[in-house]
Parts: sequence; C-alpha cells; structure tokens
Amino acid sequence: MSSKSPTEPHLEPIPGVRHLIAVGSGKGGVGKTTVAVNLAISISRLGHKVGLLDADVYGPNVPLMMGIQDMPLVRRQKIVPLEQYGLRLMSMGFLNPGDRPVIWRGPMLHNVIQQFIRNVEWGELDHLVIDLPPGTGDVQLSLVQTVPLSGAIVVTTPSDVSLEDARKAVQMFRQVRVPVLGIVENMSYLECPHCHQRVDVFSSGGGKRTAFEMGVPFLGELPLDPEVRAGGDSGHPIALQPGKDGGYTQLAQAVLARLAEADEARAPSIEISD
Repeated sequence: MSSKSPTEPHLEPIPGVRHLIAVGSGKGGVGKTTVAVNLAISISRLGHKVGLLDADVYGPNVPLMMGIQDMPLVRRQKIVPLEQYGLRLMSMGFLNPGDRPVIWRGPMLHNVIQQFIRNVEWGELDHLVIDLPPGTGDVQLSLVQTVPLSGAIVVTTPSDVSLEDARKAVQMFRQVRVPVLGIVENMSYLECPHCHQRVDVFSSGGGKRTAFEMGVPFLGELPLDPEVRAGGDSGHPIALQPGKDGGYTQLAQAVLARLAEADEARAPSIEISD
C-alpha cells in the first residue's frame, strides 16, 4: 500500500534521467550559478553523463558561463538541448537572448518549467544539475511539484546575512520533502597572491557551523579566486582547467557520495526468514 497522501502530487521522473540535483540558495550574490556550472562539469569529467538545466528564468547566466549562445533546434515537437564541454544544456537565455528581461507571473513560470522538464529531449543522463533562482519562490515550487528531485545543494557564503537565508533554503527543501545533500560554502577565503596567506573576506566557518546546527552534511569550502570569475566571464569555467579546478572535483566527489548514500537508503530491503 502506498504511503503517499492523497493530496500529494504524483511526480513523474524524466525518462532516461537517473538523478536530478537542484542547486539553490536563499539569496542572490553567493555564486550559485558558478557552483552549478563547475559542479556539472566536474561530475562529467569524473565519467558521468550530465545535463545542466538553467531554471533561473529571470537571470539566466549559464549561456555566458558556458560560452554558447545558439538557438536550440526542435525535433519531433521536442527541444534538442545544446551541447558544450560534454554537457547537454537548456536555458531561457537560449530562447530569450540579449538584454530583454523576462517579466512573468507564477503561472507562466510554471509553464516554462514544465516545458524544460517534459519537452526537452534530455536523453540518457546519469545526472541533471538544475540551477534554481535564488530564494524560495514559484520556480522552486513548480519544480518540486513536477519531478522527484534526488536532492538539493544549498550554496552560501560565510557571512551571517547569507547564512540566515541559507537556513531558510534548507527549511524550504525539507518542507517540500526534498533531501538536502548538503551545504557548500562559496567564496570562503581569499589566498593573498603576494604573501599566500588566507584572508577571510566574508568571515569564516559559518557554512560548516550552520550545516552542523541544521543536521545536514557540509560539502566543503570553495575559495574566492579571481580565476573562477574570469573563467565564468570568458565562457571557459575553471573546472575545465587542468591542474587547477578551484576545488570542484572534491565537491563533485562529495555530492556523488551523498547521492550513493541516498540511493542506498531508498533501496528496498529484503528480509530472509529461516
């Protein structure tokens, strides 16, 4: 007998896609899209088939960061995702290029999320990384009411202002029954290029402390590195650079480990009686 409440929506997975990983934040300005882009590339470079869905409809920055601005094709009434650096990509930025703003209310946002989930030919993927808008609004709710998410990652900086909103994001995912894979602290520190000493620009230790207080895993610290910014602006993310990936390989390994643990916890157990 199903334990699902009659009021809970029936969530249909995306055919061929094994894991859906949401990357969110309680507020803007914490480098959420930078984390999503470099995480997706790093998971791909570990040998997995990966897609990246830019669900940040109001501020779609994935096309710039991935260095691609083409218009996707339509085949058999389905949108064919663009491909770059081994990833399959979809973004509102491909459909609404330039500086034109998207000024939509909730129902229109719900429809476009449905299109990106159901009308894109994602194919066979091990992981689809979803870059959410900041906050806890319509796009997040539309997504969790449409597909079963494998888990969510919350991005924060060490500052108290950012951490306050990160806690709200964790609570939001919990309320909609999405497993929280963990908190990642972005822009944790700056290494001085002259003396090579660590500089805690936005305080220190807040992400790890918050993860402990909320009972979720801490996925690690990512430095405030000018090369990360340069990589995003140039369309050649730092995760592609040999020998220096900004800590994203370790982050990808931590996320994959958490997904494996979640899969094992969900797997049905078989009891054998004597």
